[in-house]
Amino acid sequence: MIVVSTDGSALGNPNGSMGWAWADHSLEAGSTSEHHHTGNADAGGATNGTNQIGELCAVLEALRAHPGSEPLTIETDSQYAINCSTTWIHGWKKNGWKNSKNEPVKNADLIRAIDAELTKREGSVKFVWVKGHAGNAGNEKVDTLARTYAEDCRSGAKSGYLPLEGWKSLLSSPYASGTDVPQDAKDLMENKISCEDYHIGRAVGEDTNPDFAKNSSVIDASKIAENTEDTTQKSNEADELNESNETHEAHEAHESEIKTENKTENKTQIKPQPVQGLSVSGVLQFTPPPNTSPTFNGQPRFISGTINISGYVQPDGTLHFTPTAFYLNQ
Repeated sequence: MIVVSTDGSALGNPNGSMGWAWADHSLEAGSTSEHHHTGNADAGGATNGTNQIGELCAVLEALRAHPGSEPLTIETDSQYAINCSTTWIHGWKKNGWKNSKNEPVKNADLIRAIDAELTKREGSVKFVWVKGHAGNAGNEKVDTLARTYAEDCRSGAKSGYLPLEGWKSLLSSPYASGTDVPQDAKDLMENKISCEDYHIGRAVGEDTNPDFAKNSSVIDASKIAENTEDTTQKSNEADELNESNETHEAHEAHESEIKTENKTENKTQIKPQPVQGLSVSGVLQFTPPPNTSPTFNGQPRFISGTINISGYVQPDGTLHFTPTAFYLNQ
């Protein structure tokens, strides 16, 4: 069975920069059977958007990266993404892609694409809801990936990267004004390049966290009833509106074994050299901590790796930095 985590992020939701991410739970999954991707994760985003668009982009990209007959489990903290993929869609189809207010369904391009992937996939797909920002290793990893990409889009460090349907949903939304659309995305929308070409070199990550927590709240997408009561749809759409007010910006947790660089940014790297006479000491806080792991034995865990730090060292020698990635030594 394949297990992946997905997440979306928005800074200043709605209409701040946004991000999305998925990550495998297995080691060295990229380019193996049933894995239509390199690396073990992928992430993207845009200068504008909402966390809902990010959540749906993550689910869609996870499905496309894992086609085939092997059962797939998608862990997400978004009830919106789960309901769009498994429940609300049936009522929307019957109603001509109009919601209970007879208005066009938001993000319909993305939801249709997710439905198409679920329909054609030979293997079963299960959605597992996990509580966000609660120490779940998979959720923490994709949260960091999505949020970091959103921050990089906001700062201009990275350009926008969404699936085709993600760009369509974003550019047809009220938040399209001022969106920075990269040339390769324009080429994708104009059919000048294929989706496969657009994704080349995008995957990230080489290692995954061995401490992914076990979760419940499983929803099997292949067993969802085709008929959804109107009252249920109206209630769920109220939840949809409520979720649009959520923002992942405040969460500061970071994944301790994550690599967030795009492959294209790592073509030429100079090995860092120590500076004679300069040293660093202090206490680092790792999130999630070892005691949240189901395999925790009560003992400290040895770890070896590096972090990259950028900032201003104060006259007293201190430097304050925000949560950043930790790189394991191979």
